[in-house]
Amino acid sequence: MKQLFYFFLIATCGVVLAQESTSAYDLKVAVTRASDRFQVNASYEVPITLCEAFAFITDYEGAKNLPGVVDSKVLSRSGNKVKVARLLEERILFIPFEMRSELEYVEIPNKTLLFEQFSGDTKYYKGSWRLFSEKDFTTFKYDAQIEPNSLVPSAVIEYFIKNILRRQFEYMAEVASLKKSASLKNCR
Repeated sequence: MKQLFYFFLIATCGVVLAQESTSAYDLKVAVTRASDRFQVNASYEVPITLCEAFAFITDYEGAKNLPGVVDSKVLSRSGNKVKVARLLEERILFIPFEMRSELEYVEIPNKTLLFEQFSGDTKYYKGSWRLFSEKDFTTFKYDAQIEPNSLVPSAVIEYFIKNILRRQFEYMAEVASLKKSASLKNCR
């Protein structure tokens, strides 16, 4: 119990310090709470084309290389709809926590990727990726609502959402910029 109190205290202080900031990819992450749900808005810029960006965010099985993603596999495809199963794992105070989800994605080529959880460990998870082309780069915009299924205090969940997503988006921006030449063959 004492460890949980210290953890909560550290995490609560961290929420104040984990404010929106920028990086080499103009990364922005904002997490706000509305009742039991969290609204997540994030964006970053990468020097790739719209086609390359869309190929990157629709590489569902490649997502298993993201921090915290243990497995990601396509369950089915039908037209522009793709069902994907994911297993995430994070450690909190050296204790591993797993979260499973099955998501349905709706692809609107080179523009938007809509997603909604149809089965999983969170009560609600729905959102979108939107792509915007500007000169020599593409802006990735992520918007989602998440309602955790947890007894952990909201301030602690908010802290971890901010930090886990920031780490994932930074990694995604780095990998997307490196994959530019690899995705050219799909975009001709």
